[in-house]
Amino acid sequence: MVRTGLSALLVLGAWAGAGTLQASASDAPSASAPQASAGIITAMQRDLGLTRSQAEARLTAEKAATALQGEARTAAGAALGGSWFDAGSGRLAVAVTDASKAGAVRATGAVVHVVDHTERELNAAKRRLDALSAPSGVSSWHVDPRANTVVVNVVASERTDNDVRAFVAQARETGLVTVKETAEAPQTFAAGTVGGDPYYTGNVRCSIGFSVHGGFVTAGHCGQAGGAVRGWDGSAIGSFQGSSFPDNDYAWVNVGSGWWTVPVVLGWGTVSDQLVRGSNEAPIGASICRSGSTTHWHCGNVLAKNETVNYSQGAVHQMTKTSVCAEPGDSGGSFISGDQAQGVTSGGWGNCSSGGETWHQPINEILNRYGLTLHTA
Repeated sequence: MVRTGLSALLVLGAWAGAGTLQASASDAPSASAPQASAGIITAMQRDLGLTRSQAEARLTAEKAATALQGEARTAAGAALGGSWFDAGSGRLAVAVTDASKAGAVRATGAVVHVVDHTERELNAAKRRLDALSAPSGVSSWHVDPRANTVVVNVVASERTDNDVRAFVAQARETGLVTVKETAEAPQTFAAGTVGGDPYYTGNVRCSIGFSVHGGFVTAGHCGQAGGAVRGWDGSAIGSFQGSSFPDNDYAWVNVGSGWWTVPVVLGWGTVSDQLVRGSNEAPIGASICRSGSTTHWHCGNVLAKNETVNYSQGAVHQMTKTSVCAEPGDSGGSFISGDQAQGVTSGGWGNCSSGGETWHQPINEILNRYGLTLHTA
């Protein structure tokens, strides 16, 4: 018997064989391909319009770019303007404000772009915006290293609102701001109780993110510290040991009562499950996939990091924005790049029929905040 939901895997311990896709000899991954499940490859083909070989090649290139980030950014020194994965070239791109640093950065294997503003200057401008009170018509803001600017996203229908105009005017005073429009305001992706899905707290259904030793991490807006958590079968799992929302959107739940943890992201019985082997942070531009209890597997690209998201409940900081869709009930679910954990689903706009954007809270921040250790294969 195979159940959909991490809860089922914790109870049955059946993750090793659940939902495995059988590949023919001609479809077998090459020896140099990264350790990614057929589920991630399938979702990348569907959501990014790639062939199997293109998806495997991109994962290989992204893994190399992720490993290169530290060395390349160090070579840029104080002239660093930011970094990202360039899908066109398949290489890490690094921006510098001092052309004399270009040679040292290129020597690491990265592509170099000369820009006007350092990452430090851009981050300082963003922090000034974080100190402002944003109206609901301003959806988010983040540093865009590719455009070498701070992007402020406003809801298209609210752009002429007086409060929005006032916020934008204050933002422009930094001299580093570009204003863009988005279709809808962000919202969290919690949902009312639906039978047969991963976990419940009160009348809310959310998704499990990643197993840690002693429990799992998820979204903070799904429950408060002390709140009881039930599994898909209604039995007790544990309770929220820590939770933060807004300002942050993360939480962790202890696991007991016969439940245990496994280092896996679910394929929901339709694609193979993905083992989690670490939490190296993928760069901007890299592909990323999400698993949630409502819409299951979907993939997209990392669009921005350290974005401040202005939910109706309050601003949440240091979020990562992606082009992956999500829907109510997906909150707390897993964001993964290759076999590396990235974060837990917070919210977004749109849906998986018409498309949209989604934010996640980075996993390493959650682990550090609560002193947790990721459960890895």
